[in-house]
Amino acid sequence: MRLIVLLALLLTPLAARADDIAATARGVVRVVTIAVVDGQVVGFGHGSGFAVAPDRIVTNAHVVELAQRYPDNVVIGIVPSEGSRSFQGRLVAYDGRADLALVQFDGDALPAATLYTGPTGEGDAVVALGYPGNVDLATARSAADYIRPTAPVRSEGVFSARRSLTGIEVLLHTASIARGNSGGPLLDRCGRVIGTNSAITRGEEGDASFGFAIADTELAGFLHRANQPHRSIGTPCVPIEDRIRADAEDEARAASAAAESRRTAAEQAARDRQAQLEAARDAATRTRENVMALAGLLLVAGALAVGGAGLLEGRGRRTPALWIAGAGAAAIVAAVVVFVLRPSAEVTLPRAAAAAAMAPAATALRSGHLQCTFDPARSRVTVSATPDVELDWSDEGCMNRRTQYVETGTRWERVLAPDGEPTVSVLRFDPATARYDATRYYVSAEQMTAIRAARGTTPGACTIRPETLARLAERQSAIRALLPSLPNEKLSYTCRVAG
Repeated sequence: MRLIVLLALLLTPLAARADDIAATARGVVRVVTIAVVDGQVVGFGHGSGFAVAPDRIVTNAHVVELAQRYPDNVVIGIVPSEGSRSFQGRLVAYDGRADLALVQFDGDALPAATLYTGPTGEGDAVVALGYPGNVDLATARSAADYIRPTAPVRSEGVFSARRSLTGIEVLLHTASIARGNSGGPLLDRCGRVIGTNSAITRGEEGDASFGFAIADTELAGFLHRANQPHRSIGTPCVPIEDRIRADAEDEARAASAAAESRRTAAEQAARDRQAQLEAARDAATRTRENVMALAGLLLVAGALAVGGAGLLEGRGRRTPALWIAGAGAAAIVAAVVVFVLRPSAEVTLPRAAAAAAMAPAATALRSGHLQCTFDPARSRVTVSATPDVELDWSDEGCMNRRTQYVETGTRWERVLAPDGEPTVSVLRFDPATARYDATRYYVSAEQMTAIRAARGTTPGACTIRPETLARLAERQSAIRALLPSLPNEKLSYTCRVAG
């Protein structure tokens, strides 16, 4: 396992932190059109696009216009940003007025982008992703480079304003784009799509160039008319550093409050114990004094009995005198015994009582069927939906009766690296606070290959076998070593017992 992790670290260029733009770039593609007449290539064009479903791409209508006009003579090629293969596509929806088109392809599933439906303010940072033609002209060595998977080019700028271009709502921005960027996404800093790049202004005689992107409203309407489901979110973009800092501050406050609570509880327990000691000491003193008084009474009674026996003996009443003298002697002996065995005034609490007084109350584990509500104040969301979730938890760390978690301090943790998508999820549940967190890392296909190698084979069911849990913990640590230092998302939930 250590060799696998070491090799993965040496061979995989991992980023220092999760990159929201790079996460969206996994679903950005080059869209190529090739015109063929009588078996001869007579035309070639290309633009950009992005996935809105695992097998469907949005691009500009003008990028695939020839395929719309001459479907029998123009081939559409989809070139992903990762992998080693390209795929053929076909038009499934086309809107020349909105300059949008939807292309389906048969090939490896792509991570779908998420549309941002919230407000974008003037001056907000934006990022354009795509394949600018001037970069291709400078770097491509042959036509084959246009159909070879490669990462899209990113450029940064700011959102300027919303405008109308030929009756279509567009976003005016300053991110550098060129021919070839057409159809590529315009993103906010969290990697959500706010527009589809479509056109540029020409900078002449020192004038600055601006880009136009088909607005999110137009894109959402187009997808709705095409009956294409898509992901959208309106949560504002919060920098992950701010979220991590806020979490650290929350945990510090919680730790401080817990320490203060423990200190207060300890002080109260000490006061309670002192009060119990004083009460016990008073009771012991009273008992001691009562016992000593009883000894004194017995001694006096014994002495009186012995004296009375002497008087009876002088009067010739020997038998009663002997009985009374015996009783008096017994009383004197009892007085001595009682005095010698008198209780001490010093007392101590029983060990169990003292421990109970000093120990803080333990928080009971919450187990069973749980209803977990999303907590936006403790979350950082970029692209994920946030519905409430239901969990089934057992005290042995079994989630939903099938997924085994590993205990780490007061929390339980499970790292998931599924085969079906390039996403790593670190899931944590804290039974003491009833909090459930899902932290997600959106990594590249190359990174995911290294992570799956480190993951190996994990338990397919819950278990309490120590050796299996130790092996699971070791592999989870191996995956954590390969992850970026910061995640893309953190979804937090507060749970309660359902019903």
